Amino acid sequence: MSLADFWERMDFVLGPVYSRSWANDFVLTGIGLTVVQAIAAGVETREIWRAVCAATEVPSALI
Repeated sequence: MSLADFWERMDFVLGPVYSRSWANDFVLTGIGLTVVQAIAAGVETREIWRAVCAATEVPSALI
């Protein structure tokens, strides 16, 4: 998954403003980093997205 696709999904699920705030503040279970930290650390966006899905009520069609 491209980084652009990842952010598009985040914006769709959480809204364009809240998604950035959430990505900076919420530590993802299983990864132990925030979204922003995980991206900077080189974690695959697909893995980050799955962790986001586990932490939020994401529609199954988006997983």
